[in-house]
Amino acid sequence: MYKELTNQDRSNVVLQVGVAMLDGELEYRKGNYEEAFKHLETAIERDDNLVYAEPWPWMQPTRHAYAALLMEQGRIEDAAAAYKADLGFDDTLPRARQHPNNVWALRGYHESLVALGRRDEAGIIGLQLRVALAVADVSVDVSCYCRRSGNA
Repeated sequence: MYKELTNQDRSNVVLQVGVAMLDGELEYRKGNYEEAFKHLETAIERDDNLVYAEPWPWMQPTRHAYAALLMEQGRIEDAAAAYKADLGFDDTLPRARQHPNNVWALRGYHESLVALGRRDEAGIIGLQLRVALAVADVSVDVSCYCRRSGNA
């Protein structure tokens, strides 16, 4: 049976997530950090409001770029919270918006926990990260290629 598309299902709505992400990353590289984070938060909001589908309409997890750039700015607590939510380690996101065991988010969360001195939790996440890295098809040294600094 044919399902009529709602506004949320249309590609132009989905692509607005990418517009906000791109605007955020461009503003970030220009040094306009607050403006950049506003755009990235808009991307997260737009992504979170897309109609759930398999596969996801927007495939790039928006919180990964946001958290990676927060890390680069030294906003470690904020980055850790974004990774934690993305991985589904708290109850802030519904299951359909979580990325459990995602190697990129695990990399960022582990790095943020180490930076915050949360050694016990970092050890647990480090084990999960090692498993995820063992099956990854690319090297994952940072949680987003948009990040320039860091070597975790």
